Amino acid sequence: MTAPAPTDQSREIRSGADVLDISPVVPVVVVEEVEQAVPLAQALLRGGVPVIEITLRSEAGLRAIEAVAAQVPGMVVGAGTVVTPEQVRQVSDAGAQFLVTPGSPPRLLEAAVGSGLPLLAGAGTLTEMLTIAEAGLTAMKFFPAEASGGRAYLSAVAGPCPQLRFCPTGGITPENAADYLALPNVGCVGGSWLTPKDAVAQGDWARIEALAAQAAGLRP
Repeated sequence: MTAPAPTDQSREIRSGADVLDISPVVPVVVVEEVEQAVPLAQALLRGGVPVIEITLRSEAGLRAIEAVAAQVPGMVVGAGTVVTPEQVRQVSDAGAQFLVTPGSPPRLLEAAVGSGLPLLAGAGTLTEMLTIAEAGLTAMKFFPAEASGGRAYLSAVAGPCPQLRFCPTGGITPENAADYLALPNVGCVGGSWLTPKDAVAQGDWARIEALAAQAAGLRP
């Protein structure tokens, strides 16, 4: 089974807002072995999910980003758990097409915006959201979503800040993802369930492809 051809959408990622519109679910992935990265990304792509957030939570993360960026045409690869200005430079050099941060302290936000890469900066409060908006960004990550108030919080935020759109991440599951996606200010959700640790460790790419296909059908 061959991977689908790249879409125009996957070629033209100019802002965080574009990232929100690629797929209902952005897979949030921890790669433990670099060799897993390419077949994992190919499985997601075959399942209809042409975006991946590879986190820097493992030693293999940076090299995994580099491998997917170089070897999986059509896959939009982002770097997640970017927490320092130095990591911004590293993932940019590795070929990341967008950045995701868990929070937005001033130096990190400045470096991420200055990189020129599309950015989903992390926010868990209205003050953080407005700080990110002051930097010129209207698309951002809501993290940790469930612990920060979940759907009720995002619904309330839409009142004073209707221009802001979000990728909620943290506590998102197949059971509640559709409820988040039904909110008008949610473009996509971030989820780790598409790439279960046991499936990745066993190289069960068919299982990951099937989970991706289910996730691709979540858009209301």
